[in-house]
Order: sequence, then C-alpha cells, then structure tokens
Amino acid sequence: MQIRSNIHTSDEEYMRRALVLAARAKGRTSPNPMVGAVVVNSGKIIAEGWHIRCGTDHAEVVALRKSGHRARGAKLYVNLEPCCHYGRTPPCVDRIIDSGIEEVIIAMKDPNPLVNGKSIRILRKAGIVTKVGILRKEAEELNEAFIKYIKEKMPFVVAKCAQSLDGKIATATGMSKWITSEKTRLFSRKKRDEFDAILVGINTVIKDNPMLSGAKRYDLKRIILDTKLRIPLNSKILKEPICQYCIIATTSKAPSSKIEQLRKKGITVIVSPEERAGVDLAWLFRKIASFGIINILIEGGAKVIGNALMHGLVDKMHIYIAPKIIGSQYALSSVDGLDTRDVNKAVKLKRLNLTNIGDDIFIRGYVFRNS
Repeated sequence: MQIRSNIHTSDEEYMRRALVLAARAKGRTSPNPMVGAVVVNSGKIIAEGWHIRCGTDHAEVVALRKSGHRARGAKLYVNLEPCCHYGRTPPCVDRIIDSGIEEVIIAMKDPNPLVNGKSIRILRKAGIVTKVGILRKEAEELNEAFIKYIKEKMPFVVAKCAQSLDGKIATATGMSKWITSEKTRLFSRKKRDEFDAILVGINTVIKDNPMLSGAKRYDLKRIILDTKLRIPLNSKILKEPICQYCIIATTSKAPSSKIEQLRKKGITVIVSPEERAGVDLAWLFRKIASFGIINILIEGGAKVIGNALMHGLVDKMHIYIAPKIIGSQYALSSVDGLDTRDVNKAVKLKRLNLTNIGDDIFIRGYVFRNS
C-alpha cells in the first residue's frame, strides 16, 4: 500500500522508534521476526516494547501491558502486522482490540500466510483505524531474513570476506594474520551476533581451529561443511559446551563409525546429497531452514563462498577491505571457483553501503541476479 503524502512526520518518527526497538533483538528471535511497538497518547510515548526472543510475549503485548488503561484512545505503532492466530502465544489482535487502542499504524504486512492482511481486516472490522506502509522499505530490510524464510523456506545468506585492496585474503605463502585491523575484527565479531548460524568449510577448521563465537553469544550454530568427515575430534568447536551448537554437513563418503561417534557427543551430523564440489548446499540450506535457522553468515573459505555464489545461494555480501596491496597472482583470493570468462557476466552487487572502520572499509551489498 502506498504511503499517503499527508502523513505527519511524527508518524515516521514513532515508526523509526519501533524499528530501533525491534532491532535490539537481532539474532535472538528466529524463526520469528523482529518486532517493536510504541504506544502514543496525546502526542506522547506512554509505553514501548519489543519481541525479545522466540516464545516470549510479542512486542504489542509488552507495550500494551505497560500502557494499562492509558492505551484507551491511543495509537499503536508496530513495524509488522500483528498476529491473528495462536502460536506459542495468543493472537495480538485480540489484545489490541480489548485495550481500547483507536488507531494502529503498521509498517508492512506479515508475509506469513496465516496472517498476510487478515489482522488488518480484523482491526478495521473492529472499528480501529489502521494505516499500512509507513517506512515499509526500512521494515522489509530489517526482517529480510524472515521474509525469505517464510516465502522460500530458505535462510537468508550473507557471505563475508576480509581482504586487501586487491582482493587477497592471504599472501602467496599462506600468511593471513592479520589483513584487517583489530578494530575491524572486533566489529566483525559483533556482527556475528546478528545471525543464527556461521558456516565454514572443513579447511578453515583444520587450518585455524576456530571457536566461531560471537562477541556476546556462544550459542551461535556452527555449520561445518565436511565432505569426508575429516574434522579432528580435538577441534575447539567440538568441545563442551559449544559442541551442542555444532552442525556438521557431510556426505556418504564419511565413515559411519565417526558419524556415530560425533552424534554421541551431542553433535548434529547431517548426511547431505553430494555434488561436484561436495555437500549439496541448496539441499543443505533447505534442511537448515527446517531447524528454524533463518539466516546464515558464510565466513569461508574462498571456495565455499565461490560455490555458494555460483549456485545463486548468496543474498548479500559483507566485505571488509584493508588499505593494503599484496600484489601476487599466487596469493589467495577472497572468492574462488566462479571461473568467470565474460566480465559482463560477473557477479554484481547492488545497493552498496560503505562504512569506514578506522582505516578499513566495510562494504555491504546485495547480490544481483539476472532472472
């Protein structure tokens, strides 16, 4: 729905506040969306709320509980259409109607078929003025992973590279620590907290022996692509307590005895169909989505990122660039395996966003697909 030209600036201000509140729960609400709610009466915010994590009260309920009787005659701003069905919690529309709210301003419809405009119709039928479309684009970007998950039953995939100006992640001798600055590495680690899972190939595990923890979270899912199940049993990622968050994707080439050994440690092992490059990523991502994982950060290596790009599975790129030139054709590139012969058919990024992190540059961009 198009936004009317006579919308008051205050409507956008209150909706921006709802979006800010919603974003506080990044990485913690899956498979639910991020939602914030603001209750306004007589031009003043009287209560706020956001959905903290899956299974807890929704943002609207939190805000209305804080509002109490002051909600009567007030406006409710929410960045996603309220639910109208029973899930882990009762329908939010019932609570809104009972609260005496006179007007509901919604940024976007809920793409979930169980909702998708039904709540809007219920609210209007109950005599509540309902506007839709305030800061819709911003709301869609905030919940882009949820939207893809609902519509395609696939996770939203971001591929991360940390590289030199000439696109290298290591020297010709294999030295890679550290191309980007400590400040950038800390920023990148904080970014991990916004995702449900981090994915790497087995070579990254064998070479670096990482824990793949976030800045404040150790409960991130760690997905390892390991075609022949070569992962060392003493890897940090397999130790308690983080091993319970580890998912290893392998193939029929893996020894059945090692699969059972890992499963007895509480590690999830998925035997995937195999393709030329190893694990069938498209199949795996659909399987991962069935676990309620709606976004994934691919952190390496170069061939894993190249394979995901080649199969059209990457939605967005996060590229950290250090002001360094390595300058060797034998140095490792950040992406490998695309084998582009025609520069006009190279993978393109759109809607670029650039941020300076000290002397480094952080580039975000969406993968453009010809369709």
